[in-house]
Amino acid sequence: MDLGHVLEHCRKKKGETEDLPFDLETLTVRVGGRIFLLTDINSEPLRINLKCDPLIALDLREEFEAVSPVYHMNKVHWNTVIRDGSIPNERVLWMIDHSYGLVLGKLKKADRERILNDGRLSPPI
Repeated sequence: MDLGHVLEHCRKKKGETEDLPFDLETLTVRVGGRIFLLTDINSEPLRINLKCDPLIALDLREEFEAVSPVYHMNKVHWNTVIRDGSIPNERVLWMIDHSYGLVLGKLKKADRERILNDGRLSPPI
């Protein structure tokens, strides 16, 4: 699974947006303006940072060598997932979905409902 496949999966999510806010290499994928996936587009192998429930994060780190706490981010809530082929694609997609769900769930109710109803975060009328 390469970056194209990861982004293809993310782009199916309601309210998903992408930007390069820090430099021309660090891609953020967001919902409601909040990051749920962060990656260096030039990393080899691909490394993606994903939000994770703290207890699940610990379990994933124990289960997979390619999952570790994120460098320069909250290590309790974020994992780096190295796409070296050691983690089944389905598990990585689940981790992306989990990250998206956590971030979406923390948005204001009105923002979350707007996203889920029409896929966009638009200002209230």
